[in-house]
Amino acid sequence: MSTCFVARAIALTVIGLASTSLQAAERRAITHEDVWLSPRVGAPAVSPDGKLAVFSVTEPAYANDQQVSDLWLVATDGKSPPRRLTQTRATESDMTWSSDSKRVAFASKRDGDEVNQIYILDIAGGGEALRATTISTGARLPKFSPDGRRIAFTSDVPPESRNDEDSKRIVAEEKARKYKVRAYEGFPIRNWDTWLPENREPHAIVQTIGANDARDLFAGSEMIKQPGFDGRSTQGASELDLLWTPDGEGLIFAASRNANRGAFDFTNTELWQVAVSGGEPKRLTGSDELKGGDGWSEPEFSPDGRTLYALREVRGKTVFGPTHLSSFDWPSLKPRTDVTLPAERDALNFVVAPNSRDIYLLAEDAGHSKIYRGKSSGGEAALAFDMKAGGYGNLVGADRSGSPVLIANFDSAVSPSEVVRIDLQRGNHQALTRFTADKMAQLDLAPVEHFWFDSKRGARIHNMIVRPPGFDPAKKYPLLVLMHGGPHTMWRDTFFLRWNFHLLAAPGYVVLLTNYTGSTGFGAAFSQAIQGDPLEGPALEINQAADEAIARYSFIDGTRQCAGGASYGGHLANWMQASTTRYRCLISHAGLINLESQWATSDIAYPRERNMGGPPWQQGVDWNKQNPIRYAAQWKTPVLVTVGERDFRVPMNNTLEYWSVLQRQRVESRLLIFPEENHWILQGENSRQFFNEVDRWLARWLKN
Repeated sequence: MSTCFVARAIALTVIGLASTSLQAAERRAITHEDVWLSPRVGAPAVSPDGKLAVFSVTEPAYANDQQVSDLWLVATDGKSPPRRLTQTRATESDMTWSSDSKRVAFASKRDGDEVNQIYILDIAGGGEALRATTISTGARLPKFSPDGRRIAFTSDVPPESRNDEDSKRIVAEEKARKYKVRAYEGFPIRNWDTWLPENREPHAIVQTIGANDARDLFAGSEMIKQPGFDGRSTQGASELDLLWTPDGEGLIFAASRNANRGAFDFTNTELWQVAVSGGEPKRLTGSDELKGGDGWSEPEFSPDGRTLYALREVRGKTVFGPTHLSSFDWPSLKPRTDVTLPAERDALNFVVAPNSRDIYLLAEDAGHSKIYRGKSSGGEAALAFDMKAGGYGNLVGADRSGSPVLIANFDSAVSPSEVVRIDLQRGNHQALTRFTADKMAQLDLAPVEHFWFDSKRGARIHNMIVRPPGFDPAKKYPLLVLMHGGPHTMWRDTFFLRWNFHLLAAPGYVVLLTNYTGSTGFGAAFSQAIQGDPLEGPALEINQAADEAIARYSFIDGTRQCAGGASYGGHLANWMQASTTRYRCLISHAGLINLESQWATSDIAYPRERNMGGPPWQQGVDWNKQNPIRYAAQWKTPVLVTVGERDFRVPMNNTLEYWSVLQRQRVESRLLIFPEENHWILQGENSRQFFNEVDRWLARWLKN
């Protein structure tokens, strides 16, 4: 191990334990290095007895090959500092505990591995992690069996393969072909930044720990012969959400039968069960029809094994459907009453308490992500406690502790993510890690400020502002209007890596963040109200929000405004180009300029069609009214246009269309194409250059 690597490891430990207190006058403005190089604390996994939590910590670098990510362990009583479990160049992920709280399994690609394999670490006995799998198609998302003797995991295998020897032969034959071609017979064919593998699909594999007896439970089944079979689509992969049945004789999983119908219907996943001994998987939810219905994911059993829970996206006639917590008696599968959230907010994830009666759910609410408490009998959950700053993520709980042990990540706009223990009685949390405390104490970071207003259309609109460092109330500051993507997401009080509020405010701007109609965190009706009004309505609310901020805060200079955003926020920036000249400049990253070409080339099609009321050729459906390119004659606002060449969500053809017309109309503009980036700017040096370009662009139009 290199001296440099050891030094970095020691430094990270010191950062995690140190604390610094500086007077505000001594603090400095945040830099890109502060944002990018701060330790990134990952999602925790809590031991079943509730005593320990394991999590990853990434020590970033601007060069990808210099980045380090390792597993750490912390006692949940908070009486001792976290300690490092692994110290390798490899990245560990997908951590899970054995039921006796003695071992942790995880996925990693270590020296000698061609693909990810499953490793097991003996927490109680110590020692190095041992490789548990050697499957040629790779292994991820391990799950210990209830007795701890076997492990289930997901692997992407050729559909016709019956075992790993088959997979090796098929892969070798593919590599030996003299031609290169991709062949498809359904939609989608791409996902985010990847062409979908035409001959790979996620399968459930079970293996005895310590034996080389991996068995594919899906091999030869009728289920996988359906052309629409797939797992639950996530960024870069398809997942099965594997879950052992309480008796250890079967697996519950989530899979789709209609994943190939995305051009003309909603697609969805259903819950299934397969016996570990073999046999045809059995579908537990949904109807015999392939038509898109409710989407099921993340199944979990209650600690007493008598109830099966899962998140259910309720699919109606709208593009956005709220996510409920549904449940069934086990093993009868008799449906029980859903647990819902106020105004049908989305359930992000959930924990069933050790008593199997109390349910804790994580949900967004007006700029925060909060914890709600429900009952196994169903009905509407209530807020466990309110919060004025920050928000929780990745809520997990112990299922064999005497009383609830809830562990989560917590972050805010002034503090990156750390691992915390929730105190339900006091309505707050105890920090279990402090990896970023020392760095943040050096920075002049103002907490976000919230305000509301009633839009001209009668909606109650939530907003936040961020003040610049060294703030002087006697001065006048330009306004940067930042528009979130989605649209079904929410600006919240969080420490963003890609669009960090304080980094954007650092040159001396006030940043405005508006949760326009269509945002999550305000109930299903608010999210659904954007349907049929994809750009105009939200843009009018954002413009009104800017007017409200200027009227409320005397330090904002209303004569100097710019607006920008990414993804759907980029769509809105392009609509601002088409509909107003109030902004001195615009920034558009991954934004559509032509509704029709975006619909026809994106990796998501049908939801866009549904949002417009039908396909472009359908009589009575108007795709032109809110299509930015149709208003090119009135484009005038200078714009910085940026895109990742590997973006398949908002493909680069939209950017090229935009650029051609901007040049045709002689609009002052600058185009940045990042050849190796996708929908986001994820590489360190590219991110730094992106922010440098944004800084220069804003300074050009706002500093005079």
